Amino acid sequence: MNIPSKKIIFYIVSVFCVTVITFFALPAQEKNNDLDTTTPTDPKVELKAKNPIQVEYYPIETTKKVHLKLDSLLQRIHKRHDFHGAVLVAKNNKIVYQNQVGYADFRKRAPLEETSIFQLASVSKQFTAAAIMHLKEQGKIKLSDTVNQYFPKFPYKHITIKNLLQHTAGLPKYFWIAEHEWEKEKAPTNIDLIKVLPSSKARRYFRPGLKFDYSNTGYFVLASIVENVSGLSFSSYLKEHFFDPLGMKNTFVYRFQVDSIRKNQLIGYRIYRGWRHIKIRGTVNDAIVGDKNVYSTTKDLFKWSYALNSGKVLSKESVKQMYTRGKTKYGRKIPYGFGFRINSANEQKIYHYGKWNGFSTSLTNYLDDNLVVIVLEHTCYNSLKYINRKIKKIVTDYLNV
Repeated sequence: MNIPSKKIIFYIVSVFCVTVITFFALPAQEKNNDLDTTTPTDPKVELKAKNPIQVEYYPIETTKKVHLKLDSLLQRIHKRHDFHGAVLVAKNNKIVYQNQVGYADFRKRAPLEETSIFQLASVSKQFTAAAIMHLKEQGKIKLSDTVNQYFPKFPYKHITIKNLLQHTAGLPKYFWIAEHEWEKEKAPTNIDLIKVLPSSKARRYFRPGLKFDYSNTGYFVLASIVENVSGLSFSSYLKEHFFDPLGMKNTFVYRFQVDSIRKNQLIGYRIYRGWRHIKIRGTVNDAIVGDKNVYSTTKDLFKWSYALNSGKVLSKESVKQMYTRGKTKYGRKIPYGFGFRINSANEQKIYHYGKWNGFSTSLTNYLDDNLVVIVLEHTCYNSLKYINRKIKKIVTDYLNV
């Protein structure tokens, strides 16, 4: 067969290109059967990592009245009640209002900014609960597992993961243990305190499941289980599976005397003699995570709420469990799900408040209205219920979408 030389060259080049393209299009295992494929990749996490939550805003002409009313509310509580914080309101997964008022640093007179990062206090608990449910979805734990399956020397027997999530474990306060039985100068981490518990004099309050008793200890133990099962620090687990995939760039876990303070990370204040703002320093309890110590902004917290509600973090079945009131062993309903308080009169109101070291925080989901209200403050503000109620009324009265 006689083929002109130019055609031969074209033919060879074409075959080579097709071969190369086909090779790179093949899955890795088909390219090389000797490759190690023992580490599974979660396609859900990969997809989320490539598609962080995109924040949308209502046009200003739609929200002008709401803006005026909420600006007025913020200025009023700032002047009358020393409110120094940030507010975000979202409806139908779009931001209606976002603003902040007051100071980030009182000595420097530096104002709060959109990127100011607040300690979430007990609002952090929902991340702990979500991490537990994430492990459950992977088949790595069961809610019926006992703590002793992960920490054999844990002194309080027959407590399940579900007991911890719903505050029905009856555990003593770890604050007392850290303050009275921790003998080192440096604040204990989770694993440090877990090791102290077997020799602690603190006794449980009641048998598991008997009743509801809000417990920070339970959530510190849950975070410790996350670390034990995953082999990651609690901080790394949340970053890898939640914060990075969702594009929550200003959210992280902070442990006193362990982690470095980040840019824009706020310190809490208390009022001294009615006018002077004094910084609140870290204590022996501040290297413990799970019950507190997630730091975030209002926008990042909205991304989290949106992702959780829309099934981008966990399955809809898992979220439904988190948003369902628990029960005692005798069938009595309690006002708590997994990481969230649930309003007894209106179970469509899913929320949590937080208060720690000068920070006052709240995230409220009104599921029936598809409304989210986030309030973060750092000078011991005491009227979160009031401001949430006022914000809800203003949005209901003046937003027409």
